[in-house]
Amino acid sequence: MEYMTESADRTPGHILCCECGVPISPNPANICVACLRSKVDISQGIPKQVCVSFCKQCQRYFQPPGTWIQCALESRELLALCLKKIKGPLSKVRLVDAGFVWTEPHSKRLKVKLTIQKEVMNGAILQQVFVVDYVVQPQMCGDCHRVEAKDFWKAVVQVRQKTLHKKTFYYLEQLILKYGMHQNTLRIKEIHDGLDFYYSSKQHAQKMVEFLQCTVPCRHKASQRLISQDIHSNTYNYKSTFSVEIVPICKDNVVCLSPRLAQSLGNMNQICVCIRVTSAIHLIDPNTLQVADIDGSTFWSNPFNSLCHPKQLEEFIVMECSIVRDLKRSAGAGMISKKHTLGEVWVQKTSEMNTDKQYFCRTHLGHLLNPGDLVLGFDLANCNLNDEHVNKMNSDRVPDVVLIKKNYDRTKRQRRRNWKLKELARDRENMDTDDERQYQDFLEDLEEDEAIRKNVNIYRDSTIPVESDTDDEGAPRISLAEMLEDLHISQDATGEEGESMMTQ
Repeated sequence: MEYMTESADRTPGHILCCECGVPISPNPANICVACLRSKVDISQGIPKQVCVSFCKQCQRYFQPPGTWIQCALESRELLALCLKKIKGPLSKVRLVDAGFVWTEPHSKRLKVKLTIQKEVMNGAILQQVFVVDYVVQPQMCGDCHRVEAKDFWKAVVQVRQKTLHKKTFYYLEQLILKYGMHQNTLRIKEIHDGLDFYYSSKQHAQKMVEFLQCTVPCRHKASQRLISQDIHSNTYNYKSTFSVEIVPICKDNVVCLSPRLAQSLGNMNQICVCIRVTSAIHLIDPNTLQVADIDGSTFWSNPFNSLCHPKQLEEFIVMECSIVRDLKRSAGAGMISKKHTLGEVWVQKTSEMNTDKQYFCRTHLGHLLNPGDLVLGFDLANCNLNDEHVNKMNSDRVPDVVLIKKNYDRTKRQRRRNWKLKELARDRENMDTDDERQYQDFLEDLEEDEAIRKNVNIYRDSTIPVESDTDDEGAPRISLAEMLEDLHISQDATGEEGESMMTQ
């Protein structure tokens, strides 16, 4: 006898929807999806249009209660910000998926597609997809509002130097531009003795003070003033002031060290020449070529001043020059400069050519001077030196003349200078007629000193034709290898097609 085997596959039974009578698979509500959606809207209570605040100046979005964050279009950060705007109503349902719907970047609309689930009648789970429209409204953030006000600040850094020459400030300006330390400033104001940097937060000012301590020898003091307070919430509003004082020594200054400091630096002579000021004061002894570096803390422990004013530089003509080959060094002497050559010269003032009065001195410029050259120096023999250390020195230890640098034709150097520097955008109270001369002195220092030049961004000036690295007189010049191209995207960086694209 044969038995009939029943098929293992069974089709589930169907029931009729209690609302519309359509055959459906059984579910706890016994209602089809279309009728269930017509009766229940699980997205009810979730807003379909929300406003988002956006600052056009700094390109940031507002995140309540008081934070502004940077978000790119269709990024995860922006999606999280949009979902937080509807976090309350969205907590009543289960979020399955969320994503952006593409919109025009200039439409000021953000569309987010949401997929949610929720348990409805008799345990049935309903899933729904809908779009929330976010309207981007312009609103200026607090930081940008302070920038536009230009007079509102939370912290100021006052940089001062009690000198008559601004060489150190010109060098400091280039360092600030190179490392971008001016980007967080609200305003930069130039006054007679220095610069004022205004900031919207105390942290940015502290960062600037730390940068100054690493780049120039200085000391600083901090103070703050109470502006307002709220005793109920225990909050206080202060304005902070940081006073930074740079050492009053510039390049090419003649200084007189204290006997104690000179002995600690390797028994060098007290009369020295400052060859540069970077993170320390670099001194050289024109009689022995001995060099020493003095940092800020050492200077403030044993302070000294410049003996002569920069305007007291006089022009001399070299009558005779000889190189000192064998130099006897004293016990405990410090390091000797390898970039300079010790020379003994006879010089005469160009203003006293009708006389036969000549001066003898030793100089560290022996590798540059030849008979007939013009050189700038200080006449200490006929100068009234008002310095406590010089007054205690033996007159035989004070040289008659201290030569500073070789003199070249300034007009010719300016005409052949095929490079330029950038400047900080700052407010100037009054322009001194001497500022241009001091700035030209700084440019000449850059050409003559490679150690200072390597810390400065130098840009090629395309309006000046390229010539040889040295002119007929042997004046030093900056080579093309040390220059950077000044990038202008709208003019030459993208070529002809790029230029027309940028200008349309």
